[in-house]
Amino acid sequence: MAATEVFAPAKINLALHVTGRRADGYHLLESLVAFAPVGDVVQIAPGNGLSLRVIGPEAAGVPLDMSNLALRAAALLGQDAALTLDKRLPSSSGIGGGSADAAAALRGMAALTGREIDATQALALGADVPMCLDPVPLRVGGIGEQLTRLNLPSVAAVLVNPRRPVSTPEVFKSLQSRENSPIPALPKLSDAAGLIAFLRTLRNDLEAPAIRVEPMIRIVLSALGAQRGCGLARMSGSGATCFGLFAREEDAQRAAEQIGREKPDWWVAGGLLGDQSQQAAPRMTQRAQ
Repeated sequence: MAATEVFAPAKINLALHVTGRRADGYHLLESLVAFAPVGDVVQIAPGNGLSLRVIGPEAAGVPLDMSNLALRAAALLGQDAALTLDKRLPSSSGIGGGSADAAAALRGMAALTGREIDATQALALGADVPMCLDPVPLRVGGIGEQLTRLNLPSVAAVLVNPRRPVSTPEVFKSLQSRENSPIPALPKLSDAAGLIAFLRTLRNDLEAPAIRVEPMIRIVLSALGAQRGCGLARMSGSGATCFGLFAREEDAQRAAEQIGREKPDWWVAGGLLGDQSQQAAPRMTQRAQ
């Protein structure tokens, strides 16, 4: 069995509309998703049984048992392995960290075992896992199982998390309207400025309820929106991570540096949002002796 290393990029909900609720309680969502060049790293090596070790700057509090999605994902492919999760994304932050880790574990185990990934099993791990399997721009529908690949221009972004974990169930509990308008058909978008202008006509329906749960989100949005060149400041997923979009990369870099200086206790990252599929492909690192 070879060993492999897999990048798990952060998932960013550029827009998220809640359009209904099924009889079983699952919410119907429509979302536009892109992926960031920052993320966790999952390493998989031969092992006796299935094990998980967590390292990295965001490792504190990450579970090591089967409540960890990466470990559960690896178990689905049914082969002994030792996983090491280099945790670089804050937990419970609305950017799909656990789901991205699970998707990376599935990609890595599939590469090692030659087995195919079962999409139904991936969805059973969590609604965000299928969209993270192939980290490219997507239009997402249903409860997360309806995926349509998009050709979106890359856009410079600053990601900010105030290190306040937000409970997704609490956010949905605070949601006042569950029957909202869907995302319309996308126009032809040729550059970052056009994408930002279109996204301003959309929304994240979870932003207002998340602010009620964690008011610090409003402060983060204000900090991003005040940066020179920021065309849109919005929350991702159920929070608390927010993003600012910029037509110019240099403006985004300047904004990230300024917010990082002013708020050293916040998690701040930046880069071009878009297609991270090449970076997320499993990379073989060694052969077992």
